[in-house]
Amino acid sequence: MKVGGIHRRTIWPGEDGRTVEVIDQTKLPHAFVTVRLRTLAEVVHAIRAMLIRGAPLIGATAAYGLAIALRDDPSDSSLAAAYDLLHATRPTAINLRWALDDVRAKVAPLPPKERFAAAWARAAEIADEDVAINRSIGTHGLELIRKAAARKPGKTVNVLTHCNAGWLATVDWGTATAPIYLAHEAGIPVHVWVDETRPRNQGAGLTAWELNNHGVPHTVIVDNTGGHLMQHGKVDLCFVGTDRTTAEGDVCNKIGTYLKALAAKDNGVPFYVCLPSPTIDWTIRDGVRDVPIEERDGAEVSKITGRAEDGSIATVQVTPEGSPVVNYGFDVTPARLVTGLVTERGVAPASADGLLSLFPERRKRV
Repeated sequence: MKVGGIHRRTIWPGEDGRTVEVIDQTKLPHAFVTVRLRTLAEVVHAIRAMLIRGAPLIGATAAYGLAIALRDDPSDSSLAAAYDLLHATRPTAINLRWALDDVRAKVAPLPPKERFAAAWARAAEIADEDVAINRSIGTHGLELIRKAAARKPGKTVNVLTHCNAGWLATVDWGTATAPIYLAHEAGIPVHVWVDETRPRNQGAGLTAWELNNHGVPHTVIVDNTGGHLMQHGKVDLCFVGTDRTTAEGDVCNKIGTYLKALAAKDNGVPFYVCLPSPTIDWTIRDGVRDVPIEERDGAEVSKITGRAEDGSIATVQVTPEGSPVVNYGFDVTPARLVTGLVTERGVAPASADGLLSLFPERRKRV
């Protein structure tokens, strides 16, 4: 997608072919900064500190991280240690484990001297595949927007999204935003209600920044406004992303997604989850019980960073000194609240049968 009119991806190989560069998303929306990741330790820090975030992008970055580790030491012990270190960075997003498993399976049988080149090539393929997957998700989601537009000829289609499931959360296009970008480029009048998405404000700081750069009409709202808008007929459909989807169609996404799904259900608003297939965890059926929910630093809740009137960037505390904070990063939306799952292979009901209708090769494994 575009930054200042120039096409960008979120991650790309350095010119030396041995390091990788990323957008430092902790600096957005107030500054556009890129960072070169030269070592395994720097990749681990980038994932943990959320310089990069979003399940698909975490997976691609971890793949490059494993390759960088093998560049410096291609031994079996290095492969095992790097895998464990990267796997421990973020517990909820399943793409992380998927990408690490994929690269490890590719390189483990090879002689050590061949491992770096093979891992690097596979990481680049994972990044390219993610772009293609998200473009396909956009194509299928576009048809849902077209249908919504047909129901209100000449009027704007209003889409509500939560957190950032845009191109910043992937390598390009995004998941929940891909249909929106394609609709905008097709000339369909579309407007996005952007949840600010506390505590890290990934809607206000990232989704809005994306849409603004790409020229898509949007309005930032506080998280609790969505239900009110739905009650008054101002939301035509919801598109959200997911960090892990179970084999039964339960969806784990940024905290607050469950509440949006409840409001959508109560008001008859279609609620779609846009997901690349690597986000499906075929080993888990009960999302509420079995998906590990990341608990993050309470400072994300008690403090907030923004631009002061003098132009400086400042972090301020918004809670009383001494008040305890809990910071769950994700919640689980049960499949019964999801209208449909939008994948690169099409749209399916949020159920085991729905997923297997799109991924029949998984029937023998489930």
